[in-house]
Amino acid sequence: MQRNEVSADFTHWLFDTRDDSAIFVTPAEEAVLAELGRLVTSAHSGSSLVRRLPGVLPQLLQSLRSDSFSGAALARMISHDVVLVAEVLRLASTATHGANTMTSIEHAVLVLGQNGLRQLISGVAFKPIIDLKSGHYTRRIAPRLWQQSEQCALACSLLAEQEGVVPFEAFLAGLIQYVGLIASLRVLEQVAEGDATLGSASFCNALIAHARVLSCSIATEWQFPPAIIVAIEEQGSKHDLMRMSPLGRILSSADYLSKACLLGRHQLLRPDAVSGLSEISLACLQQLRAADQPVEASCE
Repeated sequence: MQRNEVSADFTHWLFDTRDDSAIFVTPAEEAVLAELGRLVTSAHSGSSLVRRLPGVLPQLLQSLRSDSFSGAALARMISHDVVLVAEVLRLASTATHGANTMTSIEHAVLVLGQNGLRQLISGVAFKPIIDLKSGHYTRRIAPRLWQQSEQCALACSLLAEQEGVVPFEAFLAGLIQYVGLIASLRVLEQVAEGDATLGSASFCNALIAHARVLSCSIATEWQFPPAIIVAIEEQGSKHDLMRMSPLGRILSSADYLSKACLLGRHQLLRPDAVSGLSEISLACLQQLRAADQPVEASCE
């Protein structure tokens, strides 16, 4: 019940709706769901609705999944993407508190280390999928959704050890879980044409279900590990954690905790929403709150 309440409150926050009083779908909502229904049953993955990952990033992500860490090889790949170069140098300088001037990309790579590079590259890889120059719903919902995705990814990596899951794989699962929902915003713009009546409970439930299918198909096209795709699929179940894969359990818990963190920041979290959490979950929530930055996400 707590999980359902937190998810419902998070959806209200996304759509700026107040409650569940609007139960039945409107004609505009029916049109959006019909178009999404056609999309998820088509031969297309839905990745055409998001800005594609730059060519170098899939190679980097694949390299970082390996335990064999070659700073020189990664530095050569990073040097092909000017955005990555700038971010790597900036974060490496921050990590050394500005005490050392980076002498090369390889030097910066070694300063950040494998885990630092994993999270940096993943973040840079996914942020461009949000185009804030789009319409009404993308401008309003996408930044909020990206905040939750980043928080969920962090929570997944923090919880990974207890389930014996590779932290980076868990991180990616949290980051891509709602990529299908971000893609779906394009459909909302195209079909609803700025109609501000979207957001009924029935519509949101159906929208999230369609978006989950899109997330899985996009993850498949982007060649993400099968365990991530299974974990996302499992979020459509009745939340029987015992029947989920280890990564599925992590993703379910991280989704709940990240939503609770964001709702708490905006004074929208119910007093009993996090009662009864385990010590591990409470510790994770505290770390999320400590890492949370009170600014809207921005994506150029």
